[in-house]
Amino acid sequence: MDMREVFTIDGRRFSSMAGFYDEVERVFTFGLDQKIGRNLNAFNDILRGGFGRHEYGQPIHIQWLAYEKSVRNLGKETMDTIVEIILDTDHSGHDCTLERF
Repeated sequence: MDMREVFTIDGRRFSSMAGFYDEVERVFTFGLDQKIGRNLNAFNDILRGGFGRHEYGQPIHIQWLAYEKSVRNLGKETMDTIVEIILDTDHSGHDCTLERF
């Protein structure tokens, strides 16, 4: 059985892209002495691992709580792009699965 480490993005915690990046930093990083990049390329890099929460290249599972709220707050196009980044295992250098709640 696939034993991926689970990470939970909580859409109730943010309503803007700035808040999304704060949530990504809270969920996926630990012990960094700098802030993460505030762009989707940096988000892709963080999904690869090596930022304190999971090892570089380690397969992970993402649970997104209040997903529909995130679609309303960030916009469908932005969320489609974020989901595409999460699920792109061919070109991204990471291996993520996603559940939306």
